[in-house]
Amino acid sequence: MYRSHTCGELRLSHNGQRITLAGWVQRSRDLGGMTFVDLRDRYGITQLAFNAEEQPELCEKARKLGREFVIQVTGTVIERSSKNAQLPTGDIEIKVEQLEVLNAAKLPPFTIEDETDGGDELRMQYRYLDLRRNPVQQKLMLRNKVALETRVYLNSQQFLDVETPVLIKSTPEGARDFVVPSRMNEGQFYALPQSPQTFKQLLMVSGFDRYYQIVKCFRDEDLRADRQPEFTQIDCEMAFVEQEDVLNTFEGLIQHLFKTVRGVDLPEVFPRMTYAEAMSIFGSDKPDIRFGMEFVYLNDEAKGKGFSIFDDAEVVLAINAEDCVEYTRKQLDELTDWVKRPQIGAKGLVYVRCNADGTFKSSVDKFYSQEDLAQWAKKANAKPGDLLLVLSGELEKTRKQMNELRLHMGNQLGLRNPNVFKPLWVLDFPLLEWDEESNRFHAMHHPFTSPKPEDIELLDTDPKAVRANAYDLAMNGVELGGGSIRIHNKALQSRMFDLLGFTKEEAEAQFGFLMSAFEFGAPPHGGLAFGLDRLVATMGGSESIRDYIAFPKNNSGRDTMIDAPSPLDEHQLKELGIRLNA
Repeated sequence: MYRSHTCGELRLSHNGQRITLAGWVQRSRDLGGMTFVDLRDRYGITQLAFNAEEQPELCEKARKLGREFVIQVTGTVIERSSKNAQLPTGDIEIKVEQLEVLNAAKLPPFTIEDETDGGDELRMQYRYLDLRRNPVQQKLMLRNKVALETRVYLNSQQFLDVETPVLIKSTPEGARDFVVPSRMNEGQFYALPQSPQTFKQLLMVSGFDRYYQIVKCFRDEDLRADRQPEFTQIDCEMAFVEQEDVLNTFEGLIQHLFKTVRGVDLPEVFPRMTYAEAMSIFGSDKPDIRFGMEFVYLNDEAKGKGFSIFDDAEVVLAINAEDCVEYTRKQLDELTDWVKRPQIGAKGLVYVRCNADGTFKSSVDKFYSQEDLAQWAKKANAKPGDLLLVLSGELEKTRKQMNELRLHMGNQLGLRNPNVFKPLWVLDFPLLEWDEESNRFHAMHHPFTSPKPEDIELLDTDPKAVRANAYDLAMNGVELGGGSIRIHNKALQSRMFDLLGFTKEEAEAQFGFLMSAFEFGAPPHGGLAFGLDRLVATMGGSESIRDYIAFPKNNSGRDTMIDAPSPLDEHQLKELGIRLNA
C-alpha cells in the first residue's frame, strides 16, 4: 500500500494515528534543526516534519529532496505548533519516521504553483506538468462534475446514451471536415464528424425517442479562445416534440447544472428574444444581458446637419455609458484607437459628454448645437454624468462594431461579473443566408433545419424572409448551444436541398441514406447540442476553453507536447495510396 490517506484528508481528529502518504514534493524549508517538506497530491498539501536531532540521517535525506520528487512517507499525525489557516490540513503535520524516494525529478521548466511563471506555450509543451497545478485541476474537476450531472439529469428524463460512429461520410455542414484515408478502400476517405447530426436523426427514425451523447466533434476551422479543432458536445435529440418541448427540457438541464455544480439558482423561465431583436438591440446573436448599453438609433436626430460622416451613413448608432462623463480626453482617444483597429474596423468614434450642469461637450460641437445634443441624450435616456459613444456606417458592419465596443466598455466598467449568469434564448433565426462569393444560399444552421411552418410558402417567393425553427441558448455573451426542429418530410428536405444549390445527384450521393430513411415513417423531431467546453468555461467564469480541456491544441491547431500534426513516413503514405505534392 503506497498510501493510507491522501494529502488533503488529515485533520486534528487523526492526531496520534500512524499513516502513510505518497505524492510530489511541492517545496521544502531547511531551518537547521528542522526540515519541513510540503507534500502534494490532487487532494491537497500536507506538511512533513523532519527533526535533525532525533533522526539526523532521515533529516539529511529530506534535505536532498527536490521539487516534484515523488516520495512515500510513513509517520505519525501531530498537532502543528504554528498552524496555517490557509490550508485545510494546516492544523496538523506528519512526524516522519520513514522516507522513500519513489522517483527523483528534474527541475521543472516552470513552478508548479497556483500563480506560475510559465507562459502559455511553455505550459502547453509540458502540459502534464501544468496539469499538476491546482487551478488547472480544479477546472477539470468542474468539467467532470458537469458531465456527471448532465448524465444524471438526462437519464432522469428518459434519455438514452447511444454512441455514434467516428469514421463517417464527408458531408457539407458548415466547416471543413477532417478526413481520414482508408487503407482497405484506396482512394477513399472517411470524415471525422462535425456533429452526429444525421445519426441522431436516424435514431429518431429508429424509435429511440430520447437520445443523448457526450461526444467528440471535429471541425477544421480557424481557432480562437473558445474554439478547438476537437471539442465536446452534449448532443441531444427528441422525437414527437415542438420547439417549446425542447426549450423547456433543456432549460431544466441548465438549471440543474448551475444548481448542483455552482449552487446558483437561474430563473424559472429563461428570457427570450428573436434574432432580429438581438441584432437590432445588441448587434449580436449571443448578447451579454448582464448590463444595459442597448443600441440607440440616431438617424433622425443626427442626419441633415452638414456632418457628412453621419449624413452619408446608413445608420448612426449610440450607446450610453452611464456615469462615465469623467472619461479623460486621453481615455477617449484610446477608445477611438481601439475601434479603429483592423479587428473592429470603425473609421472613428464620436462622443458626447452629458455634463453635470446640463450642458453637453462633444467631438462634433462644430456641427451640432446644444439643443441637437440634448435630443440625442433624450433619445438615449442619458442623464447628467453619462457619456454617449457614437459610431456610423453600413448597418450590419456598424452593429458588429458597436457590439464589440459595448462589450469592451462592459469590461472596462466591471459590468461583466464572471459570477453573474444571465441566460437568454435567441429564437427565429433566418433559415438561409446569401453568400456573395458562391452566389447561392447557405443554411444558417444546417440543411436539416425546418423552416417555421407559417413561412414554408415563402421558400419559393422570398427565401431570405424564411425564419428557421431554430434556437440558441446564449449566456454572458457566449453561445452555449443551439438546435432546431428538424425536417422530417422527404419532399420538404428535397426543396431545401434545391434551395441550397444541390443537384438531385449531389443530394442523393451525400444524403440519400437519410432521405431513404424518411420514407419509412420518420417522426417529427428536434434537438439541441451544448458545447461542453464552453459551458464549463462559462460556469468557471473564463473566456478561454483551453484550461478546461486536458490536452488542448494551441492557436495553430498544434499539440506542442506530442508534436502533432506530424509527417507520415513514405511507407505509410504508400500503404494508404497517397502521394504528396512537392
